[in-house]
Amino acid sequence: MKKTVAIILCLALVFVFPVSVSAADIPKTGAGAFVLYCVENKKIILSENENKRMKPASTTKLMTALLTLEEAAKNDRVITFTDEMTAEGSSMYLEVGEKLRLSDLAAGMMMVSGNDAANAAAVSISGSFKKFSNLMNARAKQIGMENTHFVTPSGLDDDEHYTTAADMALLMAVGLRSKAFSSLTSQKSAVVSFAEPSDKKITYANHNRLLKLYPDCIGGKTGYTTAAGRCLVSAARRNNVTLVCVTLDDRTDWNDHMALYDYGFSRLSGYHSGDGSLKIDVPCVGGEQNKVAVTGESDVDIVLEGGGDDKIERKIYLDNFVYAPVKKGEALGRIDYLLGGKVLKSVKVKAAENVGEKRVKKGFFQRIKEFFTYG
Repeated sequence: MKKTVAIILCLALVFVFPVSVSAADIPKTGAGAFVLYCVENKKIILSENENKRMKPASTTKLMTALLTLEEAAKNDRVITFTDEMTAEGSSMYLEVGEKLRLSDLAAGMMMVSGNDAANAAAVSISGSFKKFSNLMNARAKQIGMENTHFVTPSGLDDDEHYTTAADMALLMAVGLRSKAFSSLTSQKSAVVSFAEPSDKKITYANHNRLLKLYPDCIGGKTGYTTAAGRCLVSAARRNNVTLVCVTLDDRTDWNDHMALYDYGFSRLSGYHSGDGSLKIDVPCVGGEQNKVAVTGESDVDIVLEGGGDDKIERKIYLDNFVYAPVKKGEALGRIDYLLGGKVLKSVKVKAAENVGEKRVKKGFFQRIKEFFTYG
């Protein structure tokens, strides 16, 4: 029988040693509602009125830009700007008849909060604002935004257009999983080259001042209307911990976000294992080759509250050998991540390649034997 071998690697977790924090040290905000959310463990660290339905203003464009970038990934087609796409308020200053790509419209939304860009994307993707709002709400439901209802792609006020701080934190966390979205939201500026006029090129600066004010900021979106007040959704990453901060109706949003991030990062410690790119060779019996490469199912991020001398223990469980055939993606073992003997997380170890059975060339007498052998 095969024996199972446990390969144990003890990896010291680099902790951020937090100072003792009293209730008096918890940041006070000027927000009507706020949330500080950890992406890795999907927990709210601090909040106030997190489920209160409020107007999101142009932070709405986080959803519009995400849907636009996903459509652009399938077909980054050229859009012609028309009369029905015009909008009041913040703008890319698009003119009727000008042409640019869907991805450029997303850039206009995320950099300068272009209402015209949001309208153009909505009409181009769905044919009407109503149909696009249906698309927005369907995605919101999929994400788990239970107290959100979108009406306008730009975020301009409507009595039926609302969300919550908790819901917007979920939206930003989902956006960060998209390479196109996370890359765009982290840029301090973006250059848009128009298809028509072909010689038009504009550099749009990002309205998100946190990208300059807070070194750990990795993106976000501003918003403002008279009815909604100042709204801000942002994200920051430090020491393998990713936090999302949402403030709605907050006159001191820049300072509040920085204070909330400092508090959150002082309380949490992060561990990252790049086991999605792990490569181990396992002996393969009866295969076209004598070994098969295996890899972890995914990278692993673990966030712990507090810090200290504890260590995360990483255990890789694999058999001594496997039998051919082996299919790529087939589970061949697992990796456990433990703290104090308790399993915090497990991922599968999978085959990174196909290995077929070895075909043995039959000799003359073997073929004669099989010929006279009846089943």
